[in-house]
Formats: sequence, structure tokens, C-alpha cells
Amino acid sequence: MKASKSLVSGNTTMLILGLLQNEDMYGYQMIEELDKRSQNIFALKAGTLYPILHALEQQGIIESYDTETDTARPRKYYHLTVSGHKLLQEKKAEWEAYASAVNKVLGGLNYATI
Repeated sequence: MKASKSLVSGNTTMLILGLLQNEDMYGYQMIEELDKRSQNIFALKAGTLYPILHALEQQGIIESYDTETDTARPRKYYHLTVSGHKLLQEKKAEWEAYASAVNKVLGGLNYATI
């Protein structure tokens, strides 16, 4: 089952920051890793990811750098800035409060195990 677009779009920034919290990644790697870690629930397209990455870079949340590869084209990697790490912690706290409130409304059910 795929997550609804509205649910994913409201949390895409948090998910991207979560991917970058422990290692630098390039765009396609992020798409693949998000799909893998979410067991195919979150499927981002390049046309969705790259505008978000550019906006986060303009805001100083992430930075990018190019590396040489075996191909003729350099690969652009992204990493979190100090502001990015701080924003991720804020987003995690927001998510935990939101998820807790939803679970309380739904009777404390843990839908991750259903």
C-alpha cells in the first residue's frame, strides 16, 4: 500500500532531512533509499525531489558539492548544515506529537503492526 500524496507531501522535507542525517547522498540515491527504507511506501519522483533540494539549499538547510565519477558527468551530493540538523530535530518533535495525538484519537491503535 502506498501512502497518500497529501500525507507524503506534508512530510517530504522531514524525510529528506532524515535521509541526510547520517550520510551525504545524491538525488537518485535518496529516491532509492527512501523507497527501500519505507518498504516501498514512499515513492518520490525526481521532479518532486530536486525542487525541494534546491529550496532547502537556498534556505541554508543543506549544502551540495560535486564529486567526480567514472562517468563523464560529476555527481552532486547533499549534506545537512547545522541549521539542517536543528530543523530535523524540530520536525521529528512535531511528528512525534502529531502521531501521538492521532493514535490517541484512534484509540491507541498502532497501525504499523496491523
